[in-house]
Amino acid sequence: MIPSVLPTYNRAPLAFARGEGSWLMAEDGRRYLDLGSGIAVNSLGHAHPDLVKTLTEQAQKLWHVSNVYTVPEQERLAKLLTDQTFADTVFFTNSGTETAELAIKMARKFYYENGQPERVEIVAFEGAFHGRSTGAIAAAGSEKMVKGFGPLMPGFVHLKWPSSEADHDAIRATITDKTCAVIIEPIQGEGGIRVTPDQCLKGLRDLCDETGTLLIFDEVQCGMGRTGRLFAHEWAGVTPDIMMVAKGIGGGFPLGALLATENAAKGMTAGTHGSTYGGNPLGCAVGAKVVELISDPAFLAEVARKGALMRQGLESLVARHPQVFESVRGEGLMLGLKCKPAPADVVKAGYDQGILTIAAADDVLRLLPALNIPDADIAEALTRLDETATSLEKAA
Repeated sequence: MIPSVLPTYNRAPLAFARGEGSWLMAEDGRRYLDLGSGIAVNSLGHAHPDLVKTLTEQAQKLWHVSNVYTVPEQERLAKLLTDQTFADTVFFTNSGTETAELAIKMARKFYYENGQPERVEIVAFEGAFHGRSTGAIAAAGSEKMVKGFGPLMPGFVHLKWPSSEADHDAIRATITDKTCAVIIEPIQGEGGIRVTPDQCLKGLRDLCDETGTLLIFDEVQCGMGRTGRLFAHEWAGVTPDIMMVAKGIGGGFPLGALLATENAAKGMTAGTHGSTYGGNPLGCAVGAKVVELISDPAFLAEVARKGALMRQGLESLVARHPQVFESVRGEGLMLGLKCKPAPADVVKAGYDQGILTIAAADDVLRLLPALNIPDADIAEALTRLDETATSLEKAA
């Protein structure tokens, strides 16, 4: 008999009753140090007092009115985002997947309105993850994502993840008079914490400018302060035309946003897109508080410092446990440990040590702690990872 909850998740045998900061408390009372943050969602940890206060105050006033009306909370959050980014306009969604769908629509509609309806192809990269809708899995293109789901949305060209001049030559050769956009994650999350080199992002920006192609950055996982800048692309000194944001922007409340320049968004006129819940007062009130806290330069500097502290500890961990870990990768507090055992086995061993991590592709263990994780919790995390590695060595 099928379970009452559709069994599409390979769930761990853990259930949590409450959380506080970087810690989760299981129903049996055991405490776990959370280095996953709900997969980069709980950007300020669990039950952050400012977010609880904001949500409670808004919940006592207004939850939902529909986008038939002006929503002041939307206007405020949109202004916060456009003031601090390349963007001129924002559309609010409930998830990264919904944001990916709008990015695809916006890019294609731009050229339709420009009198170039044949420009519908989007260049994407192996190892990418843009969500689980039919459009998003078509953009990713991996067999794991698309197998068994029938005809996919056409119009995507998949290339090797760019890390060399030869890869950029291949991108240049792929962009034709049918290309409307290039979509890329500045740092791949699901793909294994693979950092797209700054020169590659700069090269893509130059190539898109040269060919009149829109550049889409997917910062659903790597954005919202995770690298020590508000958005990861800022390190490269370039900007996209369209950017996908979700996960950490709501601090745990379902919220996504598509940011765009006025030019890129000009085809999206009244009636071309919509969302029942997107931009609801609850989500936008919480999102505004998250953006206010994370965008503070002092906060971002602390993320960078904590990231360096954690990375230093992880490098030492690799040196002490070469049978388990090969290397460290990532930026800020979006870090990965390249593993010799299957990452899923390392995750499972961590449960016994009271630490929560996330497996990713390319044999990588993802570490995505709360951006405000205290130094003491970083030290405790390194101790528990060390104990996890030791337990795997003993079991080998």
